[in-house]
Amino acid sequence: AARGGAETRKPQYYQDFSGSHLTKGVFNARTAELVSHQQVEITQSFPKEGWVEADPKEIMQSVYKVMDRTCEKLHQLSVDVSRIKAIGVTNQRETTVVWDKETGEPLYNAIVWLDLRTQSTVERLINKAPGRNKNHLKHKTGLPISTYFSAVKLRWLLDNVDEVKQAVVSGRALFGTVDSWIIWCLTGGRSGGVHITDVTNASRTMLFNIHTLNWDQELCRYFDIPMEILPKVHSSSEIYGHMSAGPLAGVPISGCLGDQSAALVGQMCFSDGQAKNTYGTGCFLLRNTGTKSVMSEHGLLTTVAYKLGKNQPAHYALEGSVAIAGAVVRWLRDNMGIVQSSSEIEELAAAAGTSYGCYFVPAFSGLYAPTGSPVIICGLTQFTNRNHLAFAALEAVCFQTREILDAMNLDSGVPLSQLQVDGGMTSNRLLMQLQADILCMPVVRPSMAETTALGVAMAAGAAEGVEVWSLSPQQLPVISAETFEPQINTEESEFRFARWKKAVQKAMNWETTEPCCHTNGTTLTHLACEKVLDHLTVSPRFLCGDVQISTFPDNHHV
Repeated sequence: AARGGAETRKPQYYQDFSGSHLTKGVFNARTAELVSHQQVEITQSFPKEGWVEADPKEIMQSVYKVMDRTCEKLHQLSVDVSRIKAIGVTNQRETTVVWDKETGEPLYNAIVWLDLRTQSTVERLINKAPGRNKNHLKHKTGLPISTYFSAVKLRWLLDNVDEVKQAVVSGRALFGTVDSWIIWCLTGGRSGGVHITDVTNASRTMLFNIHTLNWDQELCRYFDIPMEILPKVHSSSEIYGHMSAGPLAGVPISGCLGDQSAALVGQMCFSDGQAKNTYGTGCFLLRNTGTKSVMSEHGLLTTVAYKLGKNQPAHYALEGSVAIAGAVVRWLRDNMGIVQSSSEIEELAAAAGTSYGCYFVPAFSGLYAPTGSPVIICGLTQFTNRNHLAFAALEAVCFQTREILDAMNLDSGVPLSQLQVDGGMTSNRLLMQLQADILCMPVVRPSMAETTALGVAMAAGAAEGVEVWSLSPQQLPVISAETFEPQINTEESEFRFARWKKAVQKAMNWETTEPCCHTNGTTLTHLACEKVLDHLTVSPRFLCGDVQISTFPDNHHV
């Protein structure tokens, strides 16, 4: 595509660090066509249980590696790299980096967004709040006090890493999410690199007032974070600086969006009430609420969706997350041996065509919104086979999305008419059909798989001073899409959803505590439940975590 009509086309370069991969591509700014795509995996380390880290230097090495590969690919396509007009950065939100501005060296590994080491820090911070209310700061941040957000990770670094504490005291420390680190390095690093972030990433730190669009002194005092280490906050679409070296030296970096906001833009959800769901390891559902921030009463987050220009208004979104989506497929493959490959699950589930009354609540790390509970599989009978479990696993992803969508409808007061989807799992056609059936609404899957990258490319190309991409509704590119219409009646959909919610309630009655006894060297986990004996003396059976609960005589349980 880049070769045909090369004299009139204006390819645009984008950069995307998202998930455990770093991806680069080139888009045609007129057609939104993906001209080149390169991807490198980023290594994540797990030094302790619940800890997840990435090496900031490896991230940058991967940036340069895929940059070189992309330029080579463009050369093969007879596209001169001088035709690259802008660069955009999209990234995992909340992942936290602190580095030394004098040496350019990271002071610790990046703490990844889903890292859980800060649980005790969170408890201490909640204890400071009146009534131990985890939503004490939500009126300013849109967020509860939680392990996920950057301020808590930064507080942990200040409390536990001497190098970070010393660098802060001596005025050498800089903090940022991954976008800040990448942009600082690309624009010169210790030789004049710009220390910035955009409103979407800032809004996930818990230090940012989403109404004033500024760092908030009261919030910084609450977390005891020095404001001088924070990056300057910009809109999502403006020139922040220029590439300092390499084949793209001088090209402006003019787009910056958190990954989920970038997907919302890439799906062109620019109107109040439009929503997208990204299906990956987890699911992230964002609903545009326009220029008004809607505070959820049903367990959802309020976040800045985008601000596409210095003088443009900020748009907000309600957000809900499904902790386990693609991860449940890996669990069925790696832990249970039910499927041999991730792609096999669609074939198995389609062979069953039903869960046969089996319901799966895959809350390995809790259900992000609006509930939280351990894992449970219920409805197992002697007729249940692996095909039914595969079907139930896919249904569970759809049921959790339905819960979030229902909460969004209640908070916004306006029901959604269709859901736009993206992410790796959307290649599973059965999953998409199940989602349409369970939501009782059309599910729209674009032919462009890289919507996150497309979104930040659009932001970069539309920036003042670049302007190779128009975001006016009349000039937005038309991207073909496939629509999945509901194929079951509403009554059947509601019945299945109600049964799954009953399974969730059973899971919520279970509580895993510390190991309470040892037998022959084996630790047994005590499972407490308000009605545990009832659960153990009835059929069907339950699977809860790694412990199978079967029918036992005399009300004994393990």
